[in-house]
Amino acid sequence: MMGGDECYFKIERYICVQYKKMMETILSAKNIVKQYANHRALDDVSIEVPKGCVFGLLGPNGAGKTSLIRIINQITGPDAGEIFFNGEPLMAKHVEQIGYLPEERGLYKKMEVGEQAMYLAQLKGMSKAEAKSKLSEWLKKFDISPWWNKKVEELSKGMAQKVQFIVTVLHEPKLLILDEPFSGFDPINANIVKREILRLKEAGATIILSTHNMASVEEICDHIALINNSKNILSGSVKQIQDEFKEGIYDILFKGNMVAFTNALWAGAELIDSKEEGEYQKATVRLLNQQSPNNLLQGIITSVEVFGLKEVIPSMNDIFIKQVETTNLKKAVSHE
Repeated sequence: MMGGDECYFKIERYICVQYKKMMETILSAKNIVKQYANHRALDDVSIEVPKGCVFGLLGPNGAGKTSLIRIINQITGPDAGEIFFNGEPLMAKHVEQIGYLPEERGLYKKMEVGEQAMYLAQLKGMSKAEAKSKLSEWLKKFDISPWWNKKVEELSKGMAQKVQFIVTVLHEPKLLILDEPFSGFDPINANIVKREILRLKEAGATIILSTHNMASVEEICDHIALINNSKNILSGSVKQIQDEFKEGIYDILFKGNMVAFTNALWAGAELIDSKEEGEYQKATVRLLNQQSPNNLLQGIITSVEVFGLKEVIPSMNDIFIKQVETTNLKKAVSHE
């Protein structure tokens, strides 16, 4: 039986661990439920967003991402569950510490760029002088200083996107929520925005990125949560998730006869694909029976000249498709 002192120290240690976790997390959503008439948009969804990271909030259309974003922004409330911001229950005072770029952009078309940006910055608690100084810096950085006196309706979609992004980040919020921030941008301007997102992260901001662009997820996200059918079906660091979904597949670059290579594989691996790459042969193989890459090399080096062996890391796009299709299939089977 546990003694009183031992019980006390175990409880104290648990509290310390939970407190440390809370201090390392800027946003915590716990068991969130949101119901709209006959549709449950969020069903017991929990996420933990670490401080100082780019966090990918992923999922197909209608999965529940927008509902969660609206709850975090206090546009609507959950029917059950709790949201914590910097260790505190989410409150109205936290609005000034959050910047939100919605997928449906919301600039006033008849207002001038400078006038509108100044107005929105002051709504977020910035002084007029500070807002003007910061806005001038951002317009110069995006090479759009001449737009100050232009009306929003005179801007192209890409130009308006730049202004909306600047307005979102101008007050230097601790948490940025960017919903499809690359929509409407050409590749050059999309890269400019990516660079600024990473710079903001380095400066201490945390960014929640909601996007369907899986290449961008791999490029800039540290952690992700994948929502499908109103549930969080996958979450963790990008590296951890990619490691989890590895299938023991390797690309091998060699010189020699493909038949000899295939025969050398024996029962330890199966050939998935092969092609010529200049003077080399490239084969993609899957290891079988818990074979190691070393065993694979030892089996083939006597038959062909090996120049390279590289593990194939599953892309986030492949993982996204696989997990969504799997959960959709399970849902369909459960309703039969």
